[in-house]
Amino acid sequence: NNGPDRDRQLSPAFNRISGACGFTVVPEVSGSGQHLQKMGDPVNSATNTNGFHKTNGTNGNHHQEELKIAIIGQSNFAAEVLELLLEREHIVVGVFTIADKGNREDVLATTARQHGIPVFKFTAWRRKGVPIPEVLEQYRSVGANLNVLPFCSQFIPMEVIDGAAFGSICYHPSILPLHRGASAIAWTLIEGDERAGFTIFWADDGLDTGPILLQKQCPVYGDDTLDTLYKRFLYPEGVTAMAESVDMIAAGTAPKIPQTEIGASYDPALFREENQYLDLNQPALRIFNFIRGLDSVPGALATVEMDDGLQVPVRLYGASLSARRNLSNGKPIRFKGAAGPAFVAREGIFLTGTDGSLVRVKRLKRGNRVIPAGQWFEQVETKQAPLELSDKEQEQDALLRGIWKSILKVEIETETDFFACGAGSMDVVRLVEEVKDTLEVPISNETLFMAPSYGEFLQEVILRLRTGGSDRGSDRDGSDYKHVLLKANRRQIRVPTQMFVNGRFVDAEGGKVLPIVNPTNEQVICEVACASKGDVNNAVNAADEAFRGVWTSVSARERGQLMYKLADLMEQHKEELATIESIDSGAVYTLALKTHVGMSIDAWRYYAGWADKIEGTTIPVNPARPNHVLTFTKKEPIGVCALITPWNYPLMMLSWKMAACIAAGNTVVIKPAQVCPLTALKFAELTVRAGFPPGVINIVTGSGSLAGQALADHPAVRKLGFTGSTPIGKRIMASCADSNIKKCSMELGGKSPLVIFADCDLEKAVRLGMSSVFFNKGENCIAAGRLFVEDRIHDEFVRKVVKGIKTMKIGDPLDRATAHGPQNHRAHFEKLQEYCALGLKEGATLVCGGRRVPSLAGFFFEPTVFTDVEDHMYIAQEESFGPIMVISKFHASDFDALVARANSTEYGLASGVFTKDIQKALLFAEKVEAGTVFVNTYNKTDVAAPFGGFKQSGFGKDLGKEALNEYLRTKCVTVEY
Repeated sequence: NNGPDRDRQLSPAFNRISGACGFTVVPEVSGSGQHLQKMGDPVNSATNTNGFHKTNGTNGNHHQEELKIAIIGQSNFAAEVLELLLEREHIVVGVFTIADKGNREDVLATTARQHGIPVFKFTAWRRKGVPIPEVLEQYRSVGANLNVLPFCSQFIPMEVIDGAAFGSICYHPSILPLHRGASAIAWTLIEGDERAGFTIFWADDGLDTGPILLQKQCPVYGDDTLDTLYKRFLYPEGVTAMAESVDMIAAGTAPKIPQTEIGASYDPALFREENQYLDLNQPALRIFNFIRGLDSVPGALATVEMDDGLQVPVRLYGASLSARRNLSNGKPIRFKGAAGPAFVAREGIFLTGTDGSLVRVKRLKRGNRVIPAGQWFEQVETKQAPLELSDKEQEQDALLRGIWKSILKVEIETETDFFACGAGSMDVVRLVEEVKDTLEVPISNETLFMAPSYGEFLQEVILRLRTGGSDRGSDRDGSDYKHVLLKANRRQIRVPTQMFVNGRFVDAEGGKVLPIVNPTNEQVICEVACASKGDVNNAVNAADEAFRGVWTSVSARERGQLMYKLADLMEQHKEELATIESIDSGAVYTLALKTHVGMSIDAWRYYAGWADKIEGTTIPVNPARPNHVLTFTKKEPIGVCALITPWNYPLMMLSWKMAACIAAGNTVVIKPAQVCPLTALKFAELTVRAGFPPGVINIVTGSGSLAGQALADHPAVRKLGFTGSTPIGKRIMASCADSNIKKCSMELGGKSPLVIFADCDLEKAVRLGMSSVFFNKGENCIAAGRLFVEDRIHDEFVRKVVKGIKTMKIGDPLDRATAHGPQNHRAHFEKLQEYCALGLKEGATLVCGGRRVPSLAGFFFEPTVFTDVEDHMYIAQEESFGPIMVISKFHASDFDALVARANSTEYGLASGVFTKDIQKALLFAEKVEAGTVFVNTYNKTDVAAPFGGFKQSGFGKDLGKEALNEYLRTKCVTVEY
């Protein structure tokens, strides 16, 4: 063996197969250190006329003596062959394998000892080309009469091969005589063969030229790599075939078919570095085949020429033939010897073949680190400074160091390389599982592959523990972004001001920004990025790539765990989020804490529980006899979803929609309201800390007319969820239809009726009637847009409402005593003034309010009450979306006429009724045209209860189980059997 090779350990499959055909490089052999040798022809055998290898028996069906097998090899492949032979009751008299690496023995030796089989470990079988006498003596001591070599990386002397009375059989990973040599499986792919396979052959003194005992074949698929071929077929079928071969030898029926030289090939050994270099001046298909033939071990070699003249060797992995022709977003990269151009794009590195077609490379290795190829320019100069560990982290370091030591059996230093110490695939599995169990940190095999030294691995684990994340990308700790420092509420809160795309905070194209104004004092808080159409396209592309890539590897249960983690982080930072919401949108802090933030957290936890409970159904259908038919449905995510949310509940509307969207398995691009995006950007930081992979959640800030419209028009967006005004909803629906008929759900305007009968609990009706209008400054989609108060209690109801308004404290939303804060932004504030003026003009009576609060800066509007409102008036038909109570009288004698008045608008979002008469309450609930009906209460929503409107208030649901359907598609599968 040519010594420990970390690259080989990246692919357990290749580690098991390299050398499996019974030869290897032997550096210590004088004069032959770079050549290959085969075992010799077995003695005491003859070939009968039908080509079967016949033993000493007279009829070829049994032996005069039973087989006594020596297994010569190593690795999991050999260990599984051993166990299968024992299951079939063959006698294994000895196992011969490689010497221990440090304190670690090969798995074949461990398996043999567990079964009480003698184990012999040799560093070498020959010295200077001559068999070592004591090694031969130990081999002969077991009395073997058949040698089985399922994996052998040492020179085996001819005296051993010839010493087995019934011969020596070897495994070779090709359909001999094609691809003779050490790298057969790789050359199967490199040459573009349509079929692969393996051969069990009788050893001779040629290069894989011995007679054939057994062969099996499989197709080569377009996405096969060295690993997939081996894992799918060559490994499992190879183990079985070795046992079948021994069975045939035991029965005296083993064929011995001479190999033909027709089609024979002798391919260069790819363990030699000079043979691993990729020729970039050939057609794309040849480039692709060469890379996948060396994937993932040892990797195709190429050299990057840097701008400063430095030449950097890299290894390429994860190739695919690309259908792309336009690389306008790619950044040039130069490869030594390449005539065609190459580019680095977000999806990877693209190489151009001589035929003009492109090959995409997903990963590359520089030095001993594997990185995403698309991050070449970001990571090529990156060098992380060592972490300063806290006391707790030093304890975690000790635990981690102990796990490494228990596996590797060596003292662990910072530079200790896991694979260079001889670790194999099972060691990787053990390490990952022990670290996950001991430190409760989500890591994968890939984590170790990309951080193979102890120091790198420790740093990766500690950073994930700090952020609570999985698959932490470079610079994804949330600290490197432009921000504003809000000093309020006895806090200093760092809030991002850039967009969040593909796991990073980024500027808008051209550095364009827009001002964010504090509605309490009308001062500019900061400037945030203002997305262009190109920025939106980048965000959608990132979401699309994540949906088709990394997000598919996250199971439904893991998805729920990420959502729970995010909810926990929101809980930990709820005071910060509520403070931002108050400063940015004018929400009263106590309400923001309880509702804006509190219900957001509830939504993430509720849908986290749904993530692994999304199920299809089986359907009884009428099959065509005599066949049977199974028909079932699958609930699948739609893909990239766009969300456009309003300014009244910035974080809560985000959470209502996005939590269901993510639970269903989609990726998302959200455009928060232009005037108050800051809680959404702080939320983005928390998603990084929760461990959401890059691209799953993206946030573009900017105007609705540009960024929002770009989302509605984008062909890669398959679902759009919108909350906002009815006129804008109509425009978005048209865009969704024109672009790609994308699915959409709309929560639009409202003019919700609230009916108060004289037989109600009047005090409760007044209190909740006021809340139905003035809750959240009236900026509430289900606010009671028109109160119908029975004439018998009308005047008393109005008197009590006015009295209650006088007790409301209006002012700074961060003041804990404040009940009524400023309106969200200037344009809306001015609209409310116009609304009141129109009400007066049409003849309604202004009882109180209707103007700006005179003593306060900021967008403070007095709580307002109108009476004597007739059904034809503008303020009876259209919502104010502000603190304006519109009251109409009714007489209780005509219930149907009352319901007709309640239904006389084009809106149908919510409704309410106060009465002690259950019959009236239920009849109203039955006849009113609204998606939500409150009886003797109002504004009482819950994350488990579906929410959405009728008529021009929109369609589709937020919240509850029903909301999941907005982000799922149903696939029907029918199987005939």
